[in-house]
Parts: sequence; structure tokens; C-alpha cells
Amino acid sequence: MSPKPTGHVRGNDLILTRTFRAPIDDVWTSVTKSENTALWFGSWEGDAGPGKIVRLQLVHEKGQPWTNVTIEECEAPRRLVVMMKDDYGEWRIELTLTTQTDDTTELRFVQHLSDRKLAGDVGPGWEYYLDMLVAAREGKALPSFEDYYPSQKAHYLEGG
Repeated sequence: MSPKPTGHVRGNDLILTRTFRAPIDDVWTSVTKSENTALWFGSWEGDAGPGKIVRLQLVHEKGQPWTNVTIEECEAPRRLVVMMKDDYGEWRIELTLTTQTDDTTELRFVQHLSDRKLAGDVGPGWEYYLDMLVAAREGKALPSFEDYYPSQKAHYLEGG
């Protein structure tokens, strides 16, 4: 399988979108409820809310590490902004959900990169995770990271 990259880089922002045939509240649950995020990204624990910190276990990463996630903004079911730190730096991520039709919701993912060149490594990773979200929601087999990286690296280094 060789999935085609869908995202692009604007300035230092990495931007990807996915469209779901589901109401906005249903998609919101997939990106915020721990038992749902565990299916495609990682489970989390703690008292969630704006200004609070939860612990996230990255179950699809080597060693399944835990990281702290600060919730900067949370406007259910439309907007979530979080900040994470790891060995590679800080990661500010914005998720925005919009209703396209009664049964279609678009998820817009934006990560602010400290250096645009990071997109070559980060972009394929988010393509993989967002496709994992799609597969988990549809009950399909999860994709393999090797199908995304390094094959999509050039796309993101060129700006997408």
C-alpha cells in the first residue's frame, strides 16, 4: 500500500484534513474520548479541560511512551488545541471540526512547526495517524507506518 499524501505546509503550519460521513459529535468523540483515541493514537488519563494537563500514552510509538498534554483550548464539539513536549521539541496541535452537511464532518489538523524542514518527518507521521483514525472509525485494518515514511518525506519537504 502506498497512500498518497494529502497535507501541505503553509508558512510553518502543517495542515491536513479528513472528511467523515458522521455527525460532528460522533467525530468529536473519536478525537477526545480516551477509549476512542486509544484505537488510533493513544489513551489518556486525567481530568481534562482548558488549562489542565492529561497524560497520554502513545501506544503506536516505540516503547509506548507517556507524555504530558496541556489542553490550551477546548470548545466541544468544534475546536481542540493542545501542547505536547517530547524529545524532539514542543508540539502545538489544533483540531477544528466543521459540519459540511447533516451527515458529513471535516476535521482540520494543524501543527505549528518550529522549523518548516520538520515537515518532512512530521507530515508522514500525521498522515499515518489520521489514516489510523479513519480505519479505526470504519472498523478496517490499521495501516503500517512503513507505507508512509520515508516515501512521503519529499512531498512535505517540497511544501505539499
